[in-house]
Amino acid sequence: MSTRRVHHLAAATAAVCSLTTVLAATTPAHAAGPALLLVYPGDSIQQAVDAARPGDTVQVLPGTYRGSVRITTPGLTLRGSGPASMIVPGDGTENACAAAGHGLCVAGPEDAPLQGLTVEALDVSGFRKNGIDITGTTGMTVRANTVHDNGEQGISQEVSTRASIVANDAHRNGQSGVFLANYVNRKAGAPVIGTVVAGNRLTDNRIGVTVRRLRGLSVEGNDIHANCGGVFIVGDETTPRAGDLDVTRNTVTGNNKYCEATPRLGAIQGAGVVLTGVEAARVTDNEIHDNVGASDFSGGVVLFKSVVGVANTRNAITGNRLSGNAPADLADRDTGTDNAFARNDCSVSEPSGRC
Repeated sequence: MSTRRVHHLAAATAAVCSLTTVLAATTPAHAAGPALLLVYPGDSIQQAVDAARPGDTVQVLPGTYRGSVRITTPGLTLRGSGPASMIVPGDGTENACAAAGHGLCVAGPEDAPLQGLTVEALDVSGFRKNGIDITGTTGMTVRANTVHDNGEQGISQEVSTRASIVANDAHRNGQSGVFLANYVNRKAGAPVIGTVVAGNRLTDNRIGVTVRRLRGLSVEGNDIHANCGGVFIVGDETTPRAGDLDVTRNTVTGNNKYCEATPRLGAIQGAGVVLTGVEAARVTDNEIHDNVGASDFSGGVVLFKSVVGVANTRNAITGNRLSGNAPADLADRDTGTDNAFARNDCSVSEPSGRC
């Protein structure tokens, strides 16, 4: 893999000359295989991303980089050096990602999603909306990033499939640490997306993980604590229904922050794993402890009707270990049918007989 440095451009003339040099250098490099583009403090990450071709790696060295980054090239790897490679807001005019208020955007068309991208080992913080915003991708990896103090979602994925969102640290984001949806701003039936959300540390957000109107994914092995709510699986009346997914082997503890009600959702506090309007989800083998509050969603595992009144049905809550959750370890506050509770190690259920 050939290596080259992409310099920051201080003036328009220098930008044209430098970019011409970079693009000229790209051709022979690709004749020999993928290229490694090094980005040093003072350089432009966006310039390197724009110069890269599928298969290239953009390596961001330790430093603070101001300005949002927008990726539209498939097969690209954008790699930092861990929390020392920091992306923070610029003047907000850099690109469409900045204009939308996000930090790092991966943007593909819905009818031809970008394939095989990787974003890893970056620190993305302080943006008005989402830290990492993903639309129109398939087979993407989001790994070992730190996303914090963003106004809405830490990591947001929409209209995408088969992602691996693993080993990230998302904290102090205004909404969810990880947010997955079919469409954020419109209703549609829940597709099967095959995404895995695993091994993440999700703390001090409004909700650790939110899954909205999706099927066929897994939330597994995450450390989810000190949020208002741990995991929310959200469905409604659309067809096919949200569900047929797994929430398994997570540690969901002490999610006892208080978050005020919104026009769409009531107040949240002490919520471990919440299902609303979901079918055939499997909540299994989780450690769920000390989630305490006085909201509709408070408790260890809670079934509650969706905001449009759709009940949960055919969900399986099995093999979980629950303690210290209040008002109950297991709370079925819904009118749904055929929801199964089996082999859970717990003390208090609502109604009684679920433990």
